[in-house]
Amino acid sequence: MPDKPKILNRNVIAKSKLFTIETLDLQFSNGAKRTYERIGRTSGGAVLIIPMLDDNTVLLIREYAGGTERYELALPKGRTETGENSLDAANRELMEEIGYGAAKLDHLTSLTIAPGYLEHATDIILARDLYEKKLEGDEPEALEIVPWPLDRISELIQKDEFSEARSLAALFLAKDFLQHDIH
Repeated sequence: MPDKPKILNRNVIAKSKLFTIETLDLQFSNGAKRTYERIGRTSGGAVLIIPMLDDNTVLLIREYAGGTERYELALPKGRTETGENSLDAANRELMEEIGYGAAKLDHLTSLTIAPGYLEHATDIILARDLYEKKLEGDEPEALEIVPWPLDRISELIQKDEFSEARSLAALFLAKDFLQHDIH
């Protein structure tokens, strides 16, 4: 594997509450120079949680997604606050979004989306042994909770409102983990 390119210059073009847009002037090990654009993050990480109500029932949420301008069915997710680890963030987000906490949390992996131009990574957390506990969240409206059988993922994929790749990947990761996990 070749050496990573050397960053010759980094320039922030724009910045918002959530993102920075920047250019990276790179020099590759073979001498080639290129300018890459990327969307970076301005805060900590992110979590996506697979809350298991029982051994086969996952709790999805239906919420408005500005990117697609429609309501989407997906897994609960959110930002990791400053000083918070991903498991604590996952449990907090569960309490805020679906009104449950989890006694058992497993970090399955971290996933990226479009790593060619997006710095963002998401920690995928499996939540089990749920108990009722509601915290005030930052959602502008109540989220609809939709229980879904994990063994019916193929039907879920066919739904137009279920299009988020991270949620789909996380469900398959959870299904595989649960099939091999010895309680």
